[in-house]
Amino acid sequence: MAFKLSSFLTRFKRSGAVAPGGAPARRASASPYEGATTGRRLGTWSTTRDAVNSVWYQSADQLVARSRDLARKDGWAGKAIDEWVCNAVGNGIKPQSLHPEPATKEKIQNLWSQFVNECDADGLTDFYGFQALAFRSMVEGGECFVRKHIRPMDWGLTVPLQLQLMETEQLPFYLARPTPETPQRNVVRASIEFDQQKRRTAYYFYKEHPGERLFFPNYLDLIRVPADDIMHVFRPMRPGQLRGVPWLANALVRLWELDQYDDAELLRKKFAAMMMAFIIRQNPEDPFFGNEQDGPQATDAGGQIESNEQGVQVAQLEAGTMMDLEPGEDVKFTGLGLPYDMLTGDLSQTSYSSIRAGILSFRRLCEQIQYGVFIHQFCRPVWRAFIEAAVLAGELDARDYQANRSLYLAVQHHTPKWAWVDPEKDVKAEVLAIRAGLKSRSMSINETGEDEEAVDQQIAKDNERADELELVFDSDPRRTDARGAQKIEDVTPEGEADGGESGQPAKLPAKTPAKQPANKRSKEPKK
Repeated sequence: MAFKLSSFLTRFKRSGAVAPGGAPARRASASPYEGATTGRRLGTWSTTRDAVNSVWYQSADQLVARSRDLARKDGWAGKAIDEWVCNAVGNGIKPQSLHPEPATKEKIQNLWSQFVNECDADGLTDFYGFQALAFRSMVEGGECFVRKHIRPMDWGLTVPLQLQLMETEQLPFYLARPTPETPQRNVVRASIEFDQQKRRTAYYFYKEHPGERLFFPNYLDLIRVPADDIMHVFRPMRPGQLRGVPWLANALVRLWELDQYDDAELLRKKFAAMMMAFIIRQNPEDPFFGNEQDGPQATDAGGQIESNEQGVQVAQLEAGTMMDLEPGEDVKFTGLGLPYDMLTGDLSQTSYSSIRAGILSFRRLCEQIQYGVFIHQFCRPVWRAFIEAAVLAGELDARDYQANRSLYLAVQHHTPKWAWVDPEKDVKAEVLAIRAGLKSRSMSINETGEDEEAVDQQIAKDNERADELELVFDSDPRRTDARGAQKIEDVTPEGEADGGESGQPAKLPAKTPAKQPANKRSKEPKK
C-alpha cells in the first residue's frame, strides 16, 4: 500500500499540480479577452500578424482579377460600384478659385472652363467624366494612377496639360528590387521607388497594360516615371500602406455565392415551369415515345430529343416538357439563402426618420472619402498642375506668382449636391439656421454643390430682368412677403404722397388694435 501511495505522489508532482518548491502550482488562467481565446469556438480561426503590405503582396493579383470579374458579370457588384461613383462624383467635383482679385479669379475660372474639355489625353470625356472614371477605377481595382503630360504649344491646347489614366495592373504588383535606372541608396517596394527619407521618387510602369499583350509584344518593358508626374489615388486603410485594395475585397465570396444561388434559384424556377409531367418507363431499353429514328426528333409534348456523344438520348426542356426518368432515378434542387436587405439595403418599409438616418450615415462616409481621399490625392494636384501649366504657357499673367504662389493655388472644391429626402422640411431647416445666424448663405449654397458668387449673380440678373419687364413673382422677397402676398409700394406715385413730397416713401397706416370679442373682457391687474 505504501508503494502505491508513493507512486501516486510522484505522478501527482509530475502532473504540475505541485511546484518544485512544494507550493501549489498556479493553473494557466484563461485569456482576459474572449476574442483571444483558443477554445472550441475559436480554434479554427486562423490569423496573420503580417503587415499591410505583406498581406497585400500575397493576394493583390487574385483580388484584383476577381473584383474585375464580378464587376463585369455580377449585377449586384456593378450596382454597388455605380452607386459609389454616382454619389461621390455625380456630375463632377468642381473647383472654385479663391484668389482675392476678382479679375484674376475670373481669368482663372475661364481658363479652367476650357481646360475641362481638353484635359483627357484619350479624348473620350471631359474632366468631370474623367473624375468618374478615376473613381470607378479606384473602387473596382483598389487604386488608379493619373499621369500628367505637358504638351507642345503647337498642339493648340488652351493650357498645355493633359491627363492619362492608368489601371492598377499597369504598375507591377511584385517588383521589389532596384533596376538599372534606380539611383543608388534608393529602394523599390511594390514598384514604387523611395529615397532615404522614405519619400516617393518614382514609379515603374509597364509600357502598356499587361492585358493588352495581343496588341503590344513589348508590354512587359518597364519605364521609370518621376513621382511628381504621377497622382496615385487609393484609399489607405492602415498606416504605411503602399498600394490600394479593391473595395469589393470584403464581399467577394458573399457576392460570388449569392450569384451562384441566384442562378440556381432561377434554373429551379425555370425547370419547374417547364415540367408538365414525369414519364417512368417499366423497361429502360424502350426508346423515347416509341421512336428509334436517328437525329433530333420532336416530341408530342413540345420538346426535342437528341443523342449525345455516348449515344444517350437527351430531352431538351421547353415549356410544358415531360421529363423522362429511369427507374430509381430522382432529381433534387438545392440552394443557399441570403437575407434580402443585407445586399440591397431596402428601407421602403421604414419611416421617414429611418430612411433619413440611413442616408445621413452613408453621406458622412461618402464625404470622408471625397475630401480625405479623392480631393486630396487627385483634385488638388490637378488644380496645382493646371495653374503651373497656365503660368508657364503665358495664358495667366501672374508676374507675382513666385511671391504669391499660395494665392493662385488657393481653391475650394464643391462636391455634388445631395438630393433632399423631404425638400420642404430640409429647406425650412436651412432657412431657420440662416436666420438664427448658425450658418451663412454661402455655406448653405456650397453644401448644394453650387458657387455662391455665381448664384448671387444669377439672382441679380433675374431681378434686373424682372424689373425691366415689370414682372412680380412671389419668389422675390423685395416685392412679396413670406406668404407670397404682394407688399405695399415702397414709393408713392408722383403727386399722391400723403403728407410728403413726391417720390418719398409713403407712410404705412398705423396698426389699430384688434377688437376683442364681446364675451372676453380684459383682466385688470390685481392691486
